[in-house]
Amino acid sequence: MQNDICLQTMKPGDSARITGFVKGEREYRQRLLAMGLTPGTVFAVTRVAPLGDPLELSVRNFTLTLRRREAAILLAERL
Repeated sequence: MQNDICLQTMKPGDSARITGFVKGEREYRQRLLAMGLTPGTVFAVTRVAPLGDPLELSVRNFTLTLRRREAAILLAERL
């Protein structure tokens, strides 16, 4: 998708909607789905560690922390 953004470029306060996942990484994709990161889900970046790893997301009324490589699996569009 052309509008997809990289979560690593997002800053605290930015919001986005999950549009899908990159090809491959099937095992970890299942974990992300189990954590509630399904297509159509809206999330906001609440914090980014000083070195950019990990990212803290606010999604479905809870806080989720993802490493850079985990966040790279998600495809999202900025809101």
